[in-house]
Parts: sequence; C-alpha cells; structure tokens
Amino acid sequence: MLSRVAESIYWMNRYIERADNVARFVDVNFHLHLDMPSLNGEQWSALIHTTGDYDAFTARLGAPTRDTALQFLAFDALNPNSILSCLSAARENARTIREIIPSEIWEHVNTFHIMVREAAQRRALFDSPHEFLEQVKCESHLFTGITHNCMPHGEVWHFARLGRFIERADKTLRVLDAKNFMELPSRVDVGDAIDSIQWAALMRSVSAYEAYRKRHGTIEPDRVAQFLVLDRECPRAVLYCVHAAEDSLHAISHTPEDSFSNRAEQRIGQLASELAYADIHTIISEGLHDYLDELQAKLNKVGDAIFDTYFALHPIEAVRK
Repeated sequence: MLSRVAESIYWMNRYIERADNVARFVDVNFHLHLDMPSLNGEQWSALIHTTGDYDAFTARLGAPTRDTALQFLAFDALNPNSILSCLSAARENARTIREIIPSEIWEHVNTFHIMVREAAQRRALFDSPHEFLEQVKCESHLFTGITHNCMPHGEVWHFARLGRFIERADKTLRVLDAKNFMELPSRVDVGDAIDSIQWAALMRSVSAYEAYRKRHGTIEPDRVAQFLVLDRECPRAVLYCVHAAEDSLHAISHTPEDSFSNRAEQRIGQLASELAYADIHTIISEGLHDYLDELQAKLNKVGDAIFDTYFALHPIEAVRK
C-alpha cells in the first residue's frame, strides 16, 4: 500500500472520530448549562480546554460564552478542530483515495460534510443545537458501521481502525482531564451533588454513563477514573483503545504479539503494558492530572511513531558500487 493512501485512511477516520467526540462534548455541556445555570459558563471554559484550543480561543474571542463556544467548536473554519473543519478534512482525505475505498464510504463522507456545511448557515441552531449534534453522532456511527461492513478487513481497514482508536483514546484522556478545569460554584467537598452531576456529564460525553452505572452503581471519582482509563471492556476506555490500536498495528506488520518490528509497535506495547498493570489508587494519590498529562504525551509519541514508520518520506540511501 502507498504511504499516502495509508495516511489518508488513517486521518479520514481520526477526523470523523474527532467530529463525533466534539459533538458529544458540546451536547453534554449544553444540557449541563440548562440543568446548572449557576455555573455561569465555567463548563464552556472546561470544554475549550478539552479540545486543547483554549489559548487560540481566548486570543481571538476572549472568555468563552455559550454562543462563542458553540460557534468555535461547531462551525469555525479557522478552528482546525471544529466539526466543520474535521468534516472538510475527512472529505478531502476521502476524495484523494476514492479509487481505494468503497463507494459507500465516499458517498457517506461527502453527504455528511454537506449536512454540516448547510447547518452552519442556520443561526437557529444556536437556540437548540441538540438535534444537529445528535445527527453528527448518528452520522459518525453510520460511518463506522459502513467502514466495518463494506471494507475488506485487510491493511486498509486496519489503518482506519488504528486512526479511530488513537483518536478516541486521546479524547477520553482530554475529557477526563477537563474536570480539573471546572471549578465548583461554591467550595464544597468532592462527592457533593453538584460534583456528581459533573462526573455524570463527563461520562455521558463519552457514552459510558449507563455502562458505568450497571457495573458500579453510585458515582465515585476514583471508580470513574478507573473505568475510563483502565477498563478492558468499555470501548471508550483508554486501555481498550490502546489494545485495539496495538492489534491493528500487529495486523499491518504481521509481527507476532509481545514483540515489535518498529518504533510504533514498541511504543504502543510499552503503553499497553503500563496501563495493564496500573493501579488507580496509586495514580490518584500521586496526582491524576499529572498522570493524564503523561499518558497524553506518550500517546502523542505513539502517533509520531506511526507517522514516522508508515507515512513519512525517508531519503533512499545511495547504493554503493
């Protein structure tokens, strides 16, 4: 497979997954604003922190408000992480490999992009964005289903799967760490009803709330952190995503498990092992924020290694005569 094809497949799936996650974050924060107006926009600041665009946002638009955050995260063409920008990038990647991917995927990505572009022209969405955000999530699910059912499960499919799970792990880490930026309206202890609402909102943003309640019942911060980082069965948990990405890397290179043939496999294997033997109580006692920051850095290094191994152009050494 050409490296440009692999890279386009990988990034097309990362951008669709990113748009899905941004829609989840915005929708949950919109309902949190309705349920808890006393937060006075603090959850919008946390949301912008989640995407990693807080400095860029404040430099252009000042302190986040409901309307400016919605515009920035949904339709701002200057924000590379907005839903519109993600769909534009996904469509461009799909366009360059139309001869490789099934026609159903191209048609869906193109239609998805048109839907978001047209929605950006309707100002009424700012009064009630829930329907639009639900549609983004449904279209993202449909894209994943089409990819799974219409694409042969060979190298192309594994690059698609790799991009999706690397992006999902990244966003789960970001949304969990965003809780550190959300100050309570009054100085209350962790475990207060307001704090529980915020933790529940966090889990809803990654569609893990019902699964968590069935497993653990009451909301406890340490169990939430354990569930979203170290659970082996929740498809939004970081460990689950890392294992899925590792499986696809081995499928691409045909390297046996518990070994590696390139830097990408080495780094993701080390990360998977670290997560598999981590203890949430030790993590929290030593500082959850610092641990999540470190995980984020290691996941970024995995992404860098994937790029260097499969996508980067390397000079060909001259053959000695």
